[in-house]
Amino acid sequence: MPRSARTFTIALLYLTGVAQGLALVSFPAAGAILTSPSGFNLSSAQYGAMFIPQVALAIVASALGPSLARRLGMRGVLLLGLSGDLLSMALLSVSPLLIGSTAAFALLCVATGALGLGFGATVMALNTLVEGLFPGRADGAVLALNALLGLGTALAPLLVTLFSALGAWWALPLLVTIVTAVLLFAFATSSAPLDLARGAAGAQRGLPRRFWMYAAATLLYGVVETLNGNWATLYLSAQRHVSAQNASFALTAFWLMVTVGRLTFALLARWVPAKAVYVALPILLAVIFQFVTRAESAAGGIAAFAAAGLACSAFLPLSISFGGAEFPRRAATISGELIAFYQVGYGLAAFGVGPLRELGGFAYSSAFSIGSLVALLLGVAAVLVVRHPPRRPGEPD
Repeated sequence: MPRSARTFTIALLYLTGVAQGLALVSFPAAGAILTSPSGFNLSSAQYGAMFIPQVALAIVASALGPSLARRLGMRGVLLLGLSGDLLSMALLSVSPLLIGSTAAFALLCVATGALGLGFGATVMALNTLVEGLFPGRADGAVLALNALLGLGTALAPLLVTLFSALGAWWALPLLVTIVTAVLLFAFATSSAPLDLARGAAGAQRGLPRRFWMYAAATLLYGVVETLNGNWATLYLSAQRHVSAQNASFALTAFWLMVTVGRLTFALLARWVPAKAVYVALPILLAVIFQFVTRAESAAGGIAAFAAAGLACSAFLPLSISFGGAEFPRRAATISGELIAFYQVGYGLAAFGVGPLRELGGFAYSSAFSIGSLVALLLGVAAVLVVRHPPRRPGEPD
């Protein structure tokens, strides 16, 4: 690929990461509006159930991504994902027209389902393509991509707060709709080859036994990240009586530190062993969750969730890059399946907290206390991932 075309392709892929981050957090960032009596008036259970279509379709898209890549090419998978994002954001931007109608919840579920399809296909394609474009530097490249995705997730709550102050929170999904449409057109018309990633088609059948260690780690990570990403604003506003604006700032702080952490660890990769970071982050998160449960003020909540963001930052991209490095001929398969397991964890946390609260009487803080235990299990899984024996010569991956 010519250097100019390669540079343009990399820029488009990284910009897509930002747009995907904005889309992914648009729904949680609008959580206070979705549950407000003056807004959509969703119950905690409805708010959690709204993410079920997203999780289900993200799992399907991620798991089938490698198979789709063999039939459609990686460009086709990326275009499919962007189309899902476009539909989701378009529906969310027009959803205020249905406030007060019983059809509003159904439309939101369709929108989250489309986002799940978009996220599953797009993120699998992005991670696989970036790994292929940076052979020998996959860890840093994937961290940088996910840092930009994190930048989008950090900007979403801020933009919702800004647009809400102007009386038009729906302007965020409208903006993402426009950006996604531009990216969709750019990738559809670009002449740069996009099927150049290592093992792009995932030629071999079946999954190696050690894959399940990675799967367990990403599933548990999905739980702890989503506890922060989906429930931070409701916890602070409903239980700690923090203003909706400050609760949004806490969510922004979480995603901002996810981004800062990914960039920092990518820059320090030459001096700080990635495996040490991988094991240390879950242990740090287990401790931080205890501070989250004790946050009583806006400042305390913002600080606690910022620290949680740092502790979450590098884990998922390192899981993907470690898996791709260990099984290079199955890079697309490993990436897609790990995103699917991440989405299983996302679903457990996104949906599970609502019923626990409404049926079991759990406080939001109790969910974060349980998060400490999940983080410790995640630390055990991380140790199992990094302590693998060297592959013997000629051993298949």
